[in-house]
Amino acid sequence: MKENVLDVLVYLFQNFLDDDTAVRFDRDSMQTDLLDAGFPLTEIHKAFDWMDGLAARQGQSTSTVFSRAIRIYSDEEADKLDVECRGFLMYLEQLGILSAESRELVIDRAMALNEADFDADDLKWVVLMVLFSQPGQEDAYAWMENLVFENFTGYLN
Repeated sequence: MKENVLDVLVYLFQNFLDDDTAVRFDRDSMQTDLLDAGFPLTEIHKAFDWMDGLAARQGQSTSTVFSRAIRIYSDEEADKLDVECRGFLMYLEQLGILSAESRELVIDRAMALNEADFDADDLKWVVLMVLFSQPGQEDAYAWMENLVFENFTGYLN
């Protein structure tokens, strides 16, 4: 089984971090569960580091981000986030699901995943996890949750 960091994160999100979970688990119990599920220890540690990076960025304001600014992607970002991903981010921003600041956080967390085959479906999970982690984003999270689980593709590719 060749699992990557995103697989671990999705598993964690679905089994430990969703809003239906009344009990929060500690890292040791989550790690044990992940190992029992067959995930490699190195990928588990990378997933925990990714979540720590997300937590560290919570509440940080990026004062250089303007709501009406056009986002220019670096070469590295454009390589990782193909036209479909960038179009999806723009679509979410136009709908008001993502603010300029939350878009930047999504891009940061997507770039932190060193996955070779990153696509729009992977990006949807990253957006969902970022919105879940942000206070006051319950409506945007609910909308994104429907998108992820219903495979909506109404945006331009």
